[in-house]
Amino acid sequence: MNIRIGQGIDFHRLEAGLDLLLGGIKIPYKKGCVAHSDGDILIHAICDALLGAAGLRDIGHYFPDTDASFKDIDSKILLKSTFELIKEKGYSIGNLDSTICLEEPKISSFIQEMKNAISIILETQPENVAIKATTTEKLGFTGRGEGIVAFAVVLLIKKE
Repeated sequence: MNIRIGQGIDFHRLEAGLDLLLGGIKIPYKKGCVAHSDGDILIHAICDALLGAAGLRDIGHYFPDTDASFKDIDSKILLKSTFELIKEKGYSIGNLDSTICLEEPKISSFIQEMKNAISIILETQPENVAIKATTTEKLGFTGRGEGIVAFAVVLLIKKE
């Protein structure tokens, strides 16, 4: 059995009047991510983790922000396309671990819904998807509510 680990990270600025999408779920909040796509930083970090584990290039290579066809695209579509690349190389998900850094809003009540949405796309069980949230104790741009960060680590398994 061949196993591979990949990690991903994404940052976005927050701005009033935009939708906040995390893990494929719309979170009620006064600010959302400024982005070319829908700005779902959790899914973007997961895409990069998947691509890295498979030895492929980063999310910007496959879905560049200079391509108008990706303007405002639902990031779940990007995750599905990324996972298709992973499956073509013969890999499946072992597990996924992720962390979202933001001061507000509190998102704990949305985590199971995010896990369910992501696990369906990745063709795995929700218990193989971990999503955690933390603050930065009011430090830096996340602490001031100016932006948000997501980290993801994934284990891919290839049956031989």
